[in-house]
Amino acid sequence: MHGQFVWYELTTPDVEAARKFYPPITGWGTQQFDKDYTMWTTRGVPFAGIFHLGPEQRQKGIPPNWMPYIDVDSVDALAKKVTSLGGKVVHGPQDIPGTGRFAVVQDPQGAVFGIYKSNRASQAWDGTPTLGRFSWHELMTTDHEKAFEFYRQVFGWEAMGGMDMGGGSMYSMYGMKGKMYGGMFNRPPEMAEMPPFWMVYVNVKDVKKAVDLATKAGAFVKQPPMEVPGGMIAILGDPQGAAFAVHSGGSASASEPAPSARKKAASRPAAKATKSRPKKKAAAKKRPAAKRRPAAKKATRKAKPKRRGR
Repeated sequence: MHGQFVWYELTTPDVEAARKFYPPITGWGTQQFDKDYTMWTTRGVPFAGIFHLGPEQRQKGIPPNWMPYIDVDSVDALAKKVTSLGGKVVHGPQDIPGTGRFAVVQDPQGAVFGIYKSNRASQAWDGTPTLGRFSWHELMTTDHEKAFEFYRQVFGWEAMGGMDMGGGSMYSMYGMKGKMYGGMFNRPPEMAEMPPFWMVYVNVKDVKKAVDLATKAGAFVKQPPMEVPGGMIAILGDPQGAAFAVHSGGSASASEPAPSARKKAASRPAAKATKSRPKKKAAAKKRPAAKRRPAAKKATRKAKPKRRGR
């Protein structure tokens, strides 16, 4: 449905290492789309993918990162709306043969995300916290009020309350049809050099256990496990440097980390990726039916993707 998060993509310099690292922590499976693209699955259904970050992209300063895609009714119309509201199209719109159409865009404050329209019935996340799925989406930005207004006009998101983070800073939550999707907050002064970006939280059974497994596998901790209203969260960096978070508890709204959590998490490498993206590898190839746009994100990288099988 328009406005729901529908796909995620990990950009990493070591695909095989990522394939081994995440499953024990998240319960994910993998499915090969083709020789160049691996998809993450939960309960056998693809919901994310892995894109190889090559030397050329690294030289451009693009770090390992995770990026979300949002379901839309029309990629082309949405891309035009983004630009009319002060945002920018980073890549596309472009077809994924036999699968759908996508584009990578940047909001007015600078955070980058993808938009996607499938040729088939959408399997986007409806806002229900689900084990193994990214169930909280957090935006660090320069002006959360203006950012929310942009996303409200683009996706129809609704304000769903907020919390005082202290020092006059607010954490604003958003969602649709009564379901919370995530939160937004202003970048604190000590993180002034960090560009706005999206952080995604995966729902796990036990945050402490997930952190333990992750660190033993080479991850680094940006925010140790901490209790938040309704559950627990932790922010990590995988062995290759891509930042992600884990949360547990009922509503994902519990994932709204306290100010200290956010500040520590700010150093997450994924942040930089919101600025420019590498050349989208040949992943634009047709994704198998029902397997959302795995290759999509490759487009986040600025240069045009080499179209596989075009």
